[in-house]
Amino acid sequence: MKRNIGKVFIVAAFILASGCKDYLDYEPRGTLTADQLTTPDKVDQLVTAAYAAIGNDFWDGSITSMWTYGSVRSDDAYKGGGSVGDVGEYNNYEQYNLVTPTTVGNANNTWARAYGAISRANFALQALNNLTDAQFANKKVRQGELRFLRGHLHFVLKVIFKNVPYIDETLSEADILKVSNRQYTNDELWNKIAEDFQAAIDNLPDTQPEVGRANKLAAKAYLAKVRLYQAYQQDETHKVTSIDPQRLNEVVALTTDVINSGKYSLQPDFAENFLYGYDNAPESVFAVQFSINDGTAIGRLSMATSLNYSLAPQYGCCWFHLPSQNMVNAFTTTNNGLPQFDTFNDKVITDADLTPTGVPVDPRIDHTIGILGHPFKYNPSILYDHSWERVSALYGGFGNMKEQQEATSPSFKKVGPFYGSAKNIDIIRYADVLLWQAEALIELGRQNEALPLINQIRARAKNSTGRTQLANGKSPSNYNISEYANGTNITWTQENARKALQWERRLEFAMESPRFFDLVRWGIAAETLNKYLEVEKTRRTFLSAAVFTKGRDEYFPIPQREIDFTKGLYVQNPGY
Repeated sequence: MKRNIGKVFIVAAFILASGCKDYLDYEPRGTLTADQLTTPDKVDQLVTAAYAAIGNDFWDGSITSMWTYGSVRSDDAYKGGGSVGDVGEYNNYEQYNLVTPTTVGNANNTWARAYGAISRANFALQALNNLTDAQFANKKVRQGELRFLRGHLHFVLKVIFKNVPYIDETLSEADILKVSNRQYTNDELWNKIAEDFQAAIDNLPDTQPEVGRANKLAAKAYLAKVRLYQAYQQDETHKVTSIDPQRLNEVVALTTDVINSGKYSLQPDFAENFLYGYDNAPESVFAVQFSINDGTAIGRLSMATSLNYSLAPQYGCCWFHLPSQNMVNAFTTTNNGLPQFDTFNDKVITDADLTPTGVPVDPRIDHTIGILGHPFKYNPSILYDHSWERVSALYGGFGNMKEQQEATSPSFKKVGPFYGSAKNIDIIRYADVLLWQAEALIELGRQNEALPLINQIRARAKNSTGRTQLANGKSPSNYNISEYANGTNITWTQENARKALQWERRLEFAMESPRFFDLVRWGIAAETLNKYLEVEKTRRTFLSAAVFTKGRDEYFPIPQREIDFTKGLYVQNPGY
C-alpha cells in the first residue's frame, strides 16, 4: 500500500472530483455518486482515497503532525522562524491570549482538511453499504478501516476544538447543515468516537496483508487512547472534576491485549523511530503513510513539517518549531540518573554545558535537539552549528531534529522553498501503549504494576547511545539515566509514580506534539504553562505579554467562519 497509494489516489481523486464551497458541506459531488459505484475495485479505490486523505495536508494547517497545536502551544517549543510576525498566527498560539475566533489562522485549514477527510471516509462507507458481502468479500474489513479513519479524524478535531460536530455516512448534505457542535455532551462525543473504533475492532483482522492498513490491534490501541482521555471528566470550563475508574480499567484491558499480542515492541534504538528505513517497524502501531519516486510528480511526501528545516547549507529554510529553554533543561538528570523534577529549570543550560564532561543528561536529548558540535541526525560528519539559525537572539541557540531527515536521505525532496520527506508520521507508537497503560494503572492506585512499564521506556533510552556518537566514538553529552528503583532512588508512591509518568511522557515524546494535549487531559495546563511563562519571559522577550487563561485556552475557539457559515448554529467555546 505504501508503494501504490499515490497512483491509486489519483484515480480515486478523479472519481471524487468535487465542486464543494465550504467545509462541512463537503459531500463529494462529481461525475459519479455513491449509488453508482457498484464494482468492488472502484469502491476499494475510494477506501484508498480515504487513507490518502488523512495525510492530505501542508504546514499551513496540518492534520498529521500536531507541532503547532501540541508542541508550540506547550512548554516544549517556540514557534521559531525569522521573526515574531513570520507566520504570525503561530505566534498567537504560543501567546495564548492573542487567539480569538477570527485569529485562529491556519487552524481554519485543519478544520477544513479534517472534515474533508471525514467526507472521504463517509463517501466510501456509503458506497460500501450498497454492496453485499457476496459482491465484495472484504466489505466488513473495509468498513472497519473506514470507521477507524473517521474515528481518528474526529479525535484530532476534538482534542484541538473540544466541541465539534460528529458527521457520519447516514447524513445527507441537508442533514449535515443541521448538525450542531453541541449535539452531544463532552462524554457523549467521546462515546461516538469510541463507537467507530469499536466497530473497527469488531471487523478488522489482527494483521493486514498490506502495510499501512488499520488492524484490530491498532483499533484497540486507539480505543484505549480515547477511553484514557475520556476518563478525565471535564466540566463546561474544561476543569477535570473526576477520573472515571471504569474507563481506566478499559484502558488497561485494551492495552493488555495489544501488549500480549506480541506483534509490537519498542525499537532497540530510540533513533530508529525518526529515521527513514524503519517505517512500519514493530514500534509503529499506526502511521500515516508517505512515499517518494512513486510515479507521481513529487511523490506522496509529508509536508506538514516542511517549515521546520534549518538554514544549514543542505537546506536553507525556515527554522520553525524550536525547543524551548525549559525543554532543554528538562533533559538534565540528577547524579543518580533520574529527572530533576523540581530543580530542572533553576539554571539556563547552554551548549557549553552539554559536553561529555558537562551536566548529566538523558540520552534522548541528542535524539531530539540540535546542539552545537553534536552530530545532526546521527551523522558524525555533520555537526549542528549556530550558523544554521535565523535569529538566535530571539528564539535561542538550539534546533529540532526528530522530524527532519538528512538531505542525502532517499526520503528527502526539496519542493519549492520547502522540504518534504517520505518518512511516515506515527500516530501511535508502542511506547504510547506502554505509557497509557502505566498512566491508567497509576490512577487506579496500582502504581507498582506501572513501574516496569515506565522502566521499559527508560531502559531503551539508556541503550540508545550508539547512533549519537561523535566521530571519535565518544558521546557528545554526559549521559546519565537510570531506571526507577523503589526504595533505592525513589519512593514509589502514587504521587511520585504520577510525576514520573508525566515526566516520562514529556521526554519520550518531546517535540512530537502530545505535550499540550497531555497537560489538558491531566487538568494541569494552566498551572504548568503559566509557571513556564513566568520564567521563560525572563529568557525570551517575545513571550513578555503571554498568559494562559484557565477555562479558555485549553482548547481553540470554534472558527468564526464556521459559526457564520452555519448561521450561528455552532456554539462558541467558553471564554471566547
